[in-house]
Amino acid sequence: MLKQREFPAARTFETTLGGRRLTVETGQLAELANGACLVRCGDTTVLVTAAASAAPRQGIDYFPLSVDFEERLYSVGRIPGSFLRREGRPSEKAVLASRLIDRPLRPLFPPDMRNDVAVTATVLSMEPDCAPEIPAMIGASIALSISDIPWGGPIAGVSVGCVDGKFIINPDAAAREASTLALTVAGTAHKVVMIEAGANEVSEEAMFDAIQLATAEIKKLTAFISSIAAEIGKPKFAPVSAAFHTELYDELEGSIMEKLRYCLDTDDKNIREERLSALRAELVAEFAEKYPDIEAGLGDVLYKLQKQVVRRWLLDEKKRVDGRGLLDVRPLSAAVGLLPRAHGSGLFSRGQTQVLTTATLGTISDQQKLDNIFDSETKRYMHHYNFPSYSVGEARPSRGPGRREIGHGALAERALEPVIPNEEEFPYCIRLVSEVLSSNGSTSQGAVCGSTLALMDAGVPIKAPVAGISCGLVTEGDRWLTFVDIQGVEDFFGDMDFKVAGTKAGITAIQMDLKSDGLTPEIIRDALTITKDARIAILDEIMLPCIPAAREDLSPYAPKMLQTTIDPEKIRDVIGKGGSVIQKITAETGTKIDIEDDGHVYISAPNRDDCQRALAIIEAIVLDPQIGDIFYGRVTRLMTFGVFVEFAPGKEGMIHISKLAPQRVAKVEDVVSIGDMTWVKVVEIDEKGRINLSRRDALSELEKRGQGQGQGQGANQKSHA
Repeated sequence: MLKQREFPAARTFETTLGGRRLTVETGQLAELANGACLVRCGDTTVLVTAAASAAPRQGIDYFPLSVDFEERLYSVGRIPGSFLRREGRPSEKAVLASRLIDRPLRPLFPPDMRNDVAVTATVLSMEPDCAPEIPAMIGASIALSISDIPWGGPIAGVSVGCVDGKFIINPDAAAREASTLALTVAGTAHKVVMIEAGANEVSEEAMFDAIQLATAEIKKLTAFISSIAAEIGKPKFAPVSAAFHTELYDELEGSIMEKLRYCLDTDDKNIREERLSALRAELVAEFAEKYPDIEAGLGDVLYKLQKQVVRRWLLDEKKRVDGRGLLDVRPLSAAVGLLPRAHGSGLFSRGQTQVLTTATLGTISDQQKLDNIFDSETKRYMHHYNFPSYSVGEARPSRGPGRREIGHGALAERALEPVIPNEEEFPYCIRLVSEVLSSNGSTSQGAVCGSTLALMDAGVPIKAPVAGISCGLVTEGDRWLTFVDIQGVEDFFGDMDFKVAGTKAGITAIQMDLKSDGLTPEIIRDALTITKDARIAILDEIMLPCIPAAREDLSPYAPKMLQTTIDPEKIRDVIGKGGSVIQKITAETGTKIDIEDDGHVYISAPNRDDCQRALAIIEAIVLDPQIGDIFYGRVTRLMTFGVFVEFAPGKEGMIHISKLAPQRVAKVEDVVSIGDMTWVKVVEIDEKGRINLSRRDALSELEKRGQGQGQGQGANQKSHA
């Protein structure tokens, strides 16, 4: 006899998000996780769980947090397109959503905690009008808040769009499509902890106002989450702090600070690393007898001492490790056309950060096909970012792009997307690849600058050049200090990496990573101001002098492209039965032809003349012949009463023997043979659509125009070679 288990009753909490009802259910699903909740917004439903290991992980010097955004294609009623018909590795959008959630959560955990923590957001159902990333972020905050895992939240996040100059919280699909802004802000009740934005040249003032609007909504949501935690939250467990060699720290702090300042005080990363390595070896030799375990604890001790030096220099002396002023950008250089066979290339250097970007132009059929839960099925413009180990002086094998590489590539892609011409203006698929050759801070913004150079070198008519720059921050109580163009050591020991890309007219992308407990409005406004000044200087003084505008001509190695639009009802005529017509066109002209369902036709070939030939054939096929039109066609059949001429693929007309020549013709073979090319004129279209042609009239008209029997194109002539 089976014993029936009662399904546990769910606790339900409700609030609103941008005018929509947001429902949170707890206590019914994922009972063994430390914290779990089901978040519903419209028909979008996300299960979010938080789990932690019972004991800390040994032998590591970082907090092992993992955040996963799990797409399930059943959530949109689709079967995966892979061979195995199951979800594979996370899509790029899933990786970006995971990073979006991770960044505001991570700074609020105890810094010396070493317990593994896993946050998983699984999309169970998705409504296109309610994107799942924000419900997933809110769910992650709730799951952690009600769990026993130590965490300094809650946080909440909102998305902001802008349509017709009006900001919209949590925009639906139509508003997202029309919006000039795609902003996501996360924060606590008092401060902003994460900003991510894509924008169509939005001004700094408008961006600041949108962030302020988001923070007001965030305060309501964090109060809602706090009320849930107060009602059902578990007591937090006390984590075991990571071991720290306090005695060694105290001894070294009093004896090596001058040596440490000497090690750090250089603008050359290689020299800095050499000095620090020598100092470390000296300390091991000097203190090994007194502290036999010095090797295990020295790394953490030196990290804290270096951090102290860098931050004290900045806060107390306004001094930077490389001697720059707070608003000074490192030495810059730009170059284009480095790779002769690439369609476009640009090299951008900022200090010891160096990024080489290449641009490749392809046909529309080269678009990336996407298999995810979101609306987009293809992507015409792509940016990929590679960060090899040699760029930081390390020797590690390459294992493909990780989450950081995907995130940085997406940031550069987002920064350039508003200036990429549309298909009608520039009918190419575009792929950019940024290779980080040397890294000492802000490589993603180097990729933005290198991408602009490569696009212009490739002859892509971008709407405006884009540059990117980063802003750093150090805080101490109520004191704070921002500075522009952070290098690696300032990123490592500072509190913020605030990346802003844009044109002279406005912002196109923002990504803000934070290590402190949040930003005030004053810090955000200051960061937006100083990055604007720096990026405009980079454009005016470095990038535009290198290449002032997109090249007028494409690379000789880039495919040449023509496009036209035909009646969708005529697509079958161009393709032909079993593809016979289009295969014949491509074989004869050496072209590649892509036809979309809406009638857009894209023709590509190594040279433009072949494209023109294919275009002329297609236009002839879809043309409804009119009386008086002249064509250049091929003789296909000979009859006693006349000949048939194919004047366009799949289209024939008949020339009666009386209209073959000005004189009387006894036999058609006296004038033409099968396979001959000849000019014909449409003289009659009967009620059944049959077309009667005249070679005599065509030659007479061409003679009057002074073209004789050549193959020159007249005003209303069409040719089929």
